[in-house]
Amino acid sequence: MRCLVKCFSIILALFVPLFSLHGASNPCAGMSTGIGADLNGVVPFPANSPWNTNIANAPVDPNSNAMISFIGSYGLHPDFGAGTYRGSIIGVPYVVVDSSQDPVTINLGGLAAESDPGPMPVPANAEWQGYPVTGIGDRHVIVLDKSSCWEYDLYKGVKQSNGSWNAAVAAVWDLEAVGQRPYTWTSSNAAGFAEFPGLVRYDEVSAGAINHALSFTLQHSRQAFTPPASHWAPSSTDSRAAPMGMRMRLKAGFDISGFPPEVQVILTALKKYGMIMTDNGAPMFLGGAPDNRWNNSNLHMLTQVTASDFDVVLMSPLYTPWNVPKGPKPVISSFTATPSSASVQPAPNITAPAVTLRWNVLYGEYYIVSPQRGAIRGTSVVVNPNVTTTYTLYASNPYGRSTATVTVTVP
Repeated sequence: MRCLVKCFSIILALFVPLFSLHGASNPCAGMSTGIGADLNGVVPFPANSPWNTNIANAPVDPNSNAMISFIGSYGLHPDFGAGTYRGSIIGVPYVVVDSSQDPVTINLGGLAAESDPGPMPVPANAEWQGYPVTGIGDRHVIVLDKSSCWEYDLYKGVKQSNGSWNAAVAAVWDLEAVGQRPYTWTSSNAAGFAEFPGLVRYDEVSAGAINHALSFTLQHSRQAFTPPASHWAPSSTDSRAAPMGMRMRLKAGFDISGFPPEVQVILTALKKYGMIMTDNGAPMFLGGAPDNRWNNSNLHMLTQVTASDFDVVLMSPLYTPWNVPKGPKPVISSFTATPSSASVQPAPNITAPAVTLRWNVLYGEYYIVSPQRGAIRGTSVVVNPNVTTTYTLYASNPYGRSTATVTVTVP
């Protein structure tokens, strides 16, 4: 959930590329496709991603006791399960697609300035948080593209009759790289994180291990974040309130032997990887994906695990409005089209021209070309305009975004 008012720590060395080159070996190729598809052991993001880092022995934050006390006596609540609640699926759904899924237009709302523009390969059958009910909740939409190894997230996603999607926020993530949003930017959740990696999923639990951190919400947060979170959405001025990105770890001595096997898998992950606060919402709600194979009665036993059974992992650095890092935005020195003018081949073999877009960027870390292409690795891409088209290059890094345009004339 997101607050009504819009408002551990692994740091990349300055200007280290955020995205790896996509080589012949695609780490996402093993995923199945479809709604709620099994990832078959694929773990998104590299081993050194904060999501995938074992923090069982990480130091405890000196303010841990005060912060845990401020949370109160709430128990974990599995915000996922089987069946429906008030007509809606229980949890945040996702869909896995491949290269056969065409990208579609994403119509962005008031937070377009902090969004990644489309197009994005969101299928017409994608489900949203709250599906099939419309007009309620955060309506998160998550798409994983196994062919290109990208994640696409929408907040307030609404499918349109022409195949496009409306969204208040859209964000893309390279599943092969350690990345973060520009400082102070939101994503589809208030902390600026990817949605997918923190979900509890049935395919992992049934396989016997969750090898990444989980996501959770709290009712109150303060105006601060700890990396790799990038955004705050304060609902409290109390210094004991959590900053976005705060990680809590289940205490090593907590006895999990009396819980059902699937719950033990979840609790073991909370001891090894912890859970990361990604949004404001109901206190101690644990994020997960809907699946009719869940046993809701067993999941309910998670409520026996309370905030006092956790420690807060050391948060360093901690960013507030007074110490957010500053640095240069990307500098686009060139953005060209070759050829810059081309004709569509006449009937009967109507063919749009192949045009290569190239760019040189200083300090760039990830790139989007719109329209037609979307998120791109590297410094060039081939497009096929059938009418005169102006292309925009979006180059981003932790300090912001720069843009450049080039027009391809099609007589």
